[in-house]
Amino acid sequence: MARDQDNTLRWATLVVLATVGTALTVTINPGFVIRISQKGLDYVCQQEIPVLQKRLENIKLPNISGSFKMKFLGNGYFSFYRMNVLNFQLPSHQIRLQPNVGLQLSISNAHVIISGKWDAKKNFFKASGDFVLRVEGISISADLKLDSNPASGRVTIACSTCSNSISKVRLHISNSKGVLGWLVRLFRKKVDSLLLKTLNKKICKILTNSVDTDLQRDIQTLPVTSKIDKVAEIDYSLVTAPITTADSLDLPLKGEFFSQAGRSPPPFDPPVMTIPPDHDRMVYLGVSDYFFNTAGLVYYQAGVLKWNLTKNMLPKRSTFHLTTDFLGQFLPQVSQEFPSMDMQLVLSTSSPPYLITQPTGLTFSPNLQAHAFAVLPNSSLASLFMLGMGMNAHMEVGANADRLTAELMMDKLHLQLIHSNVGPFPVELLQDAMNYLLPTVVLPKVNKRLQKGFPLPMPNRVQLSNLVLRSYQDFLLLGADVHLP
Repeated sequence: MARDQDNTLRWATLVVLATVGTALTVTINPGFVIRISQKGLDYVCQQEIPVLQKRLENIKLPNISGSFKMKFLGNGYFSFYRMNVLNFQLPSHQIRLQPNVGLQLSISNAHVIISGKWDAKKNFFKASGDFVLRVEGISISADLKLDSNPASGRVTIACSTCSNSISKVRLHISNSKGVLGWLVRLFRKKVDSLLLKTLNKKICKILTNSVDTDLQRDIQTLPVTSKIDKVAEIDYSLVTAPITTADSLDLPLKGEFFSQAGRSPPPFDPPVMTIPPDHDRMVYLGVSDYFFNTAGLVYYQAGVLKWNLTKNMLPKRSTFHLTTDFLGQFLPQVSQEFPSMDMQLVLSTSSPPYLITQPTGLTFSPNLQAHAFAVLPNSSLASLFMLGMGMNAHMEVGANADRLTAELMMDKLHLQLIHSNVGPFPVELLQDAMNYLLPTVVLPKVNKRLQKGFPLPMPNRVQLSNLVLRSYQDFLLLGADVHLP
């Protein structure tokens, strides 16, 4: 059972790594792209060939029988049975990109050893023994056509062509010397031909079934959506069929966050991603602004981009206190009207946060509001004032084995007084307080969530390593090698 799971996992790795490819000249721009290089295909081949070899070693060969002419005695009859594959070696193998098709699997110099029983008879005359068949110089070529299912957004794969050839056979039949040698020579050539014909049919049948049934079934188990939390999911369905070029294979995905409460299209479109032709890593992930900005839109519309700050949330050694007496040092009218009371500060976004990716990095300029309240003795809240805050920030994005992570850092904060119930005052008086509160209290909460990360569209247990991350206009490019632990 464990071996079957490993085999399924390796096939699933092939799916993710192999179902990719386009120069992104598609009508619907993807928000997320997976690209595989030839280096990645070489790794896939290394993982998959042992699986195929095991399947070929389990070939069930049917009994073969026939007749042969015996001079002056008429026809005799032979039978070969209880045939077992002792060994099937695939020493030379490669998976290559096949433009406008998908992939091409080629195997050369393969060989197989088959053993079994034989007998021959003519009326009262009978002979029997063992045999060993050595088949050498086996070549196999198969095209794996990649497409998509528009209804499900999943990849489809099929073995569109398969051919194989055999250059040499060596049949060793026991009791073929001496008195029985003349008998064996009568049917040997016919046996060679029948065994080769049977083996030829079986090889492509096993390969085709393995792709069309097993691999296709495994593809269907790969999710096209990933649940993030109670609010959002990510749509990783295909936006167009995979298209293979001579250099790479891309899987263009929707790459869109959507609300679990109900789905509506975002008011903006994905940008065009012009991914550079890098080949050092096995796989490349292109993550556009659209991916991040649909996340901001979903969480804003869900009303969860809001933080209630109280005095208990401040560090114990904080020099800033959320009380009316402390605020009265800057705004005397607050402590005069609401003496010795606790305060509550409600921070929220006033519009969906929007991220911009450029070659110099990721910039983030959310529009925030800070609504200050005094906590009255009966625990009700009295509105003091509301500030508008324009924050200039930058975001650093990273990745671990299977998730995309981020960290937000504030660069500058601009304050504006929206309204006040304690009279007008210059907002500069609160600049230092807000410069302290946001990076000390608010951003750590945001970054804690961002560090949990967002799942990448990879099969379970497939991990990324040797990561490199670069930013370009409108998208990030993550390069990585992959491995199965």
